[in-house]
Amino acid sequence: MAAQSIPQRSARAIHSEPTTHLFTVGQSVRLRGGYTVFTSRFGDIYRVTGKLPPSGNSLQYRIRNEREQHERVATEDSLEMVRADEPSENAALVDRTFQR
Repeated sequence: MAAQSIPQRSARAIHSEPTTHLFTVGQSVRLRGGYTVFTSRFGDIYRVTGKLPPSGNSLQYRIRNEREQHERVATEDSLEMVRADEPSENAALVDRTFQR
């Protein structure tokens, strides 16, 4: 009988880089253009309400718009940061109300 070689498992452990979320809870974000899975208006500002584990290669977040009664789940690559110097929806409402 001929000796058969038995493949041995590598003793090296596979280390993956820890995934870190780009956005933080409470941060204002906007859905990027082309994200048409949901019936939202582009330009709506959402607040991050929670960080979720990755789905495949994409980190996920719970987000909510104050005009909606539900939260959405969005992947990190479908969100963009709202700059602090951009007028928010609330600021625009105040400006229209008080005619600033």
